[in-house]
Amino acid sequence: MPLSGKALRLARLSRRGDGRYLFVPLDHSVSDGPFVSGAGFRELVRGISEGGADAVVVHKGRARMIPPGLLTRTALVVHLSASTAHAPDVDAKVLVGDVEDAVRIGADAVSVHVNIGSPTEAAQLADLGAVASACDRWGMPLLAMIYPRGPRVEDPGQPELVSHVTSIAADLGADLVKTVFASPTPRMSEVVANSPLPVLVAGGGGSGRPLHQFASSALAAGCSGLAVGRRVFAGPSPRQTVRELAEIVHGRVLATEPTPPSHMAGVL
Repeated sequence: MPLSGKALRLARLSRRGDGRYLFVPLDHSVSDGPFVSGAGFRELVRGISEGGADAVVVHKGRARMIPPGLLTRTALVVHLSASTAHAPDVDAKVLVGDVEDAVRIGADAVSVHVNIGSPTEAAQLADLGAVASACDRWGMPLLAMIYPRGPRVEDPGQPELVSHVTSIAADLGADLVKTVFASPTPRMSEVVANSPLPVLVAGGGGSGRPLHQFASSALAAGCSGLAVGRRVFAGPSPRQTVRELAEIVHGRVLATEPTPPSHMAGVL
């Protein structure tokens, strides 16, 4: 890829430069309510960064609450979609931000959530396409969080269906795609082979498997990484969980991070 704003930002999304990704979504407070105290959010992000995550995913308002010093080694993805657990249709997603917002904040990428099979699928697809066009104008990478999810979807892990949604992400202009893990497990490799985009799998909370086993299976199937939220921040030690996942995703333990320069001490 020739040198461009998008190429530079994409490079920042893989902390080790190996084309592998460990993202930690923290956008759940919009859909489900607070999962950490206001004061604890900064320490949560610190632990995630020190553990070795490649990026955190947050909404635009929450991004402004992260001290800049915590994002010198961990990329920032601003999530543009939202819904709440109280809505008549919890699968309906609407845009609550735009690419210009993310540029002003200093984001390295944006993400959009689309539920294929939702009654509002058409509007969500239109939003994804519009954001992809804005991303091209601004040189901003786009992560499509796209899932088979709705009243007509009986088996969201069906390999053919997962392959379909990943191809939609590619066709509408995303740079990375996050989706569910296909089952049975060996067939996830078919999804990866069919996708022209790097595939990140969601955290596997419903898989019934320990997180490290789930992560190892995803990487063995050829996935480019993981996007794990609840199974990180709801655990007893988010920093340690992220460190263990980073070792699986990147193949080695993160070296001790250097001490930030003295002029950054006040913003950490």
